Formats: sequence, structure tokens, C-alpha cells
Amino acid sequence: MENRLKDKNGAHPDVWTAVRHLHQAIASGGVDPKILALVHLRVSQINGCSACVFAAVAAGKKAGDTDERLHTVAAWREAPFYTDGERAALALAEGATRLQDGAPGVTDEIWDEVSAQFTEQQIGALNLEIALTNFFNRINRTVKEPAGKTWG
Repeated sequence: MENRLKDKNGAHPDVWTAVRHLHQAIASGGVDPKILALVHLRVSQINGCSACVFAAVAAGKKAGDTDERLHTVAAWREAPFYTDGERAALALAEGATRLQDGAPGVTDEIWDEVSAQFTEQQIGALNLEIALTNFFNRINRTVKEPAGKTWG
């Protein structure tokens, strides 16, 4: 697969500045980077974005996560490797991402569990991570960004 954009990094510097600010806001939200990588990975799996799946695995490994956890995140409900907080974050990620076809979205039960596990500041960071991941998944799918190539 070849990227449809020839100058993806040089175009629209104001957009990239805004994206950097969003990443800084997420990082300052107090959520463990391993959780952020798991959320990014799960959302990207749902959306079929190979570039973001690749990047999320790399981020998870950089944060010290294990192969077992990264390989089984698609089946996190059945896998024994995740904490209650991670499970709450993954449920939030799935609920916020799967809005099509009458999916229930983020139910009160999901929200209550997330609220029991995270502060409001952390929930804000998680929601922003989920939204930004969906944003990049859609861009990458549109421009055919291949796995292993990163946005700069």
C-alpha cells in the first residue's frame, strides 16, 4: 500500500501544532502510558488502521508493556492480563468508537466503572485519546498510510 499524500508532514503546519498540543494534553492527564497505548491499539483494531495498530504496539512496548497483553487486547474481556482500570478504559474506548449500526455507545454502566477507576482529569485524557485515535484512524484509512510509516 502506498500513501496517497506526497507531502503529509510539510502540509498544514498549524494542524500539526494543534495535534502536538492535543498529545501534550493527553500526556498531562495522569493516565498510565500503558493504558493509553492499549486504548489506542484497541480503537485502531476496531477501525482497521494498520498504521495506528503498528504505532500503538510500539508505544506499548516503549512504555514497558508485554507481548501477551498487546497480543490479546482484541480479546481483553476473556484474557486474564488486564486490571480493572484497564478493562474500564478499554470498555470506554470500544463504546465511544462503536457508534454505528445502533451500537449502545458508552452506557451508564461503562461510565460508572470508568468514573470509579479514574479521576475526571484522567477521564478527559482518555476521551481525548479515544477521539484523537479515531481521528487518525480515519485519516490513515483515507490516505492509505501503511503500517511502519509514521506521521512526523
